[in-house]
Amino acid sequence: MPNSVLREASGKGQKVLVTGGAGYIGSHVARELCDRGFEVTVLDLLRENGGTGNHWAVPKKAKFVQGDMGDASLLATLLPKGDRFDAILHFAAFILVEESVREPNRYFQNNTEGSRTLFQYAADTGVSRVIFSSTAATYGEPRHDLIPETADQKPVNPYGESKLRSEKLLKEIAKQGQGPMKFVGLRYFNPAGAHHSLEIGQARPEATHLVNVAAEAAMGKRSKVMIFGTDYETPDGTCLRDYIHIEDLVDAHILALDYLEGGGESDFFNVGYGEPYSVREVIDAMKRASGVNFPVEIAGRRAGDPAKLAADSRKIQAKMGWSPRRKSIDDICRSQFLWEKRRIELGV
Repeated sequence: MPNSVLREASGKGQKVLVTGGAGYIGSHVARELCDRGFEVTVLDLLRENGGTGNHWAVPKKAKFVQGDMGDASLLATLLPKGDRFDAILHFAAFILVEESVREPNRYFQNNTEGSRTLFQYAADTGVSRVIFSSTAATYGEPRHDLIPETADQKPVNPYGESKLRSEKLLKEIAKQGQGPMKFVGLRYFNPAGAHHSLEIGQARPEATHLVNVAAEAAMGKRSKVMIFGTDYETPDGTCLRDYIHIEDLVDAHILALDYLEGGGESDFFNVGYGEPYSVREVIDAMKRASGVNFPVEIAGRRAGDPAKLAADSRKIQAKMGWSPRRKSIDDICRSQFLWEKRRIELGV
């Protein structure tokens, strides 16, 4: 049942560019935009060319262009001369924390410099709305029970730093632009799950997020799930994280477009439930969802793992009317497990 605050045909006749629209979050948002009547162009490098997207995830109704969002000459060819996009939703990025530590320059070049080129293109061509896919990793290790948008941003890895630099670029370029460009940056916590149709979902070759890892273990794709640390100051001794169903995250993007179209001011917003689950709770939920008692192994803490990360999302709820509807960890795990099963049928 659609969120009551989402308009049924908010995109009729509007042209939007979705960078990274063949990836996990981008493909879900691109599909919803197509369903709402937007004229969608997806720009994605694709996995076989060094990106992370999959061509099969691109909505059939969308125009697809293969390429790099940091290629200014390519951006200039996406629309006929003199035409412009009404909005850009920017998802294209490398997102693996450990990889960013090994290859920081690659992350700054792609995530930050690529974003600079894209944001400048938006400002130069008169794009009125930009939605930027940011991350809670910009906060680093905050000392808050629920993290507000006003918390200090002190990333502890190059991935988080690359996104924080992109946020700053977006603010500066929007301020200096000659046109009416406004933006919303959404700082995600831990997206998980799949589209209710089970036609698209996360398909990274090596899963790193716990919900995905647990689903793979339930499917026999990996031998066990590791718990890193059981001596944290939490109810069961394991880390607490704020998981958000992908379709609630999609809703936030549609609302962000409507918010800006309705005169909302440029701003950054957390997107999370503020009701975190522990590592043990997620594992138990996946075992219930799958009916599989997969092996679990205990190991020592990993460096840099805070005991708790959870969003204060009151701002997006108050300003946009975002009202998450899929907050159950059982529902999230069930969605992820069913998608892992479906992937076998689809061969992806």
